[in-house]
Amino acid sequence: MYSFAGLILAGGRSSRMGDTPKALVHLAGATLLERAATVLAPEVGDLAVNLPPGLDLPELALPVIRDETPTFEGPLAGVLAGLRRASALSPRPTHLLTVPVDLPFLPSGLAERLAAGIDGPQTIVVAEGPTGRAPLCALWPLSVAPQLAAFLAGGSERRVGAFLADQPTSRVAFAAIVVAGKTIDPFFNINAPADLVEAAGLIAAVRPWSSRRAESGPAQ
Repeated sequence: MYSFAGLILAGGRSSRMGDTPKALVHLAGATLLERAATVLAPEVGDLAVNLPPGLDLPELALPVIRDETPTFEGPLAGVLAGLRRASALSPRPTHLLTVPVDLPFLPSGLAERLAAGIDGPQTIVVAEGPTGRAPLCALWPLSVAPQLAAFLAGGSERRVGAFLADQPTSRVAFAAIVVAGKTIDPFFNINAPADLVEAAGLIAAVRPWSSRRAESGPAQ
């Protein structure tokens, strides 16, 4: 009944992470983009990534979507570009599954679990962890594109929550997960270097051998 295209949102400025675009930040031997793609690819029929202007990854095996505006309009501009691209796919999916690139503990089975929250053709289904809603980890019906375009064109308001407040939405709750004995939100996001250090420490505690090998490079 439902079918999904996927979009990894990596078009932000990443100003708090320094000079490296967040998509290319390494964590436990893989970039954040690679980690997100590994989880998402098996769950969607088509997967693309939204990258900021000027960031080109020739070796990337994913289609790249750019915002359709010359200035930075926030993540909703990336969602809109993804909706429009998905609408041109054949066969045409019913929904676009979006995830930010900076969620290192993204749960598997995300599409199926969010799909259980669809209660109408216009419903946007949003994930919610124990510390609150993850509004960009969501299923968007392709039919919402005109409303989103009008919202972005209508003024200076760009907040995801402001758009969702006027749309039919439902939430799907996800329980906390335990990593290396610590209880965390599965939508824990990496906004700053300290978050990256915390995530790396948790992964190393679970997989110390593989983490050390990733840091030292392949065996000679």
